[in-house]
Amino acid sequence: MEDLTIEITEEMAGERVDKAVSSIDEEWSRSQIANWVKDGAVKVNGLTVKPNYKVRLQDIIIVTPPELVELDIVPEDLNLEIVYEDEDVLVVNKPKGMVVHPAPGHANGTLVNGLMHHCQDLSGINGVVRPGIVHRIDKDTSGLLMVAKNDASHTSLVDQLVKKTVTRKYVALVHGHIPHDKGTIQAPIARDPKERQNMAIVDKGKHAVTHFRVLERFGNFTLVECRLETGRTHQIRVHMKYIGYPLVGDPKYGPKKTMDVGGQALHAEVIGFVHPKTAEYLEFSAEPPAEFAELLESLRDKD
Repeated sequence: MEDLTIEITEEMAGERVDKAVSSIDEEWSRSQIANWVKDGAVKVNGLTVKPNYKVRLQDIIIVTPPELVELDIVPEDLNLEIVYEDEDVLVVNKPKGMVVHPAPGHANGTLVNGLMHHCQDLSGINGVVRPGIVHRIDKDTSGLLMVAKNDASHTSLVDQLVKKTVTRKYVALVHGHIPHDKGTIQAPIARDPKERQNMAIVDKGKHAVTHFRVLERFGNFTLVECRLETGRTHQIRVHMKYIGYPLVGDPKYGPKKTMDVGGQALHAEVIGFVHPKTAEYLEFSAEPPAEFAELLESLRDKD
């Protein structure tokens, strides 16, 4: 595909570069352009910029569309639990222990491998490794995920996430007895400067808000519902640790002496969004997996 050269006119001046470029060629979505900007495939006056760069009169933008790469993911029959599906979106209940998309050390057995076996029509905005993936949950977190089956749906769902209109509720078992029935945690999250594999509360981090309410108390443990207003990496795990109630089983943020439950006791129970085509609000729920339910029963028996 040939490079595209765009000269900014008065009508376009002041717009974000990703919006300006996507308005020139409607086949390219804004999310797609934003990824290209981040990858350096969009240059303004010969320089790389951020997607939120505001274009100026007579700026020269050169777009170098990435070469199309054949999708090289092995489809696998992973017996995925599809909660809802139509021609535009699907909702899947990801099991605990499954990685969302291929990465070094996880080439097979991922949700994407399973999705590729289940259906071939997935959005391509996130490239060959993450087709259809709009948002992620951690490997050891179970629960519901939205998946886009075309680029228009992908753009709509991402826009809803950015505007914080998607309903995302999780259930989590945490250490400690939370005395109050509900609360809001507002603390910025970024890479931990001391441990780059972890996230942490950092003054100049990204805005992050989690609302929680207590569902049940078990002596030194509390079951909570957490509603995400933002969706930062490891947000619930970092926020609950920050207020002194780390998740049970969390290998990164939990105490050394915690129950061995194969990773954090966290389940994405509810997902709700406006359908990209029909504009109807859809909401789905999935009960926590059997091992989570058994853990709660064992705590109830001890009370």
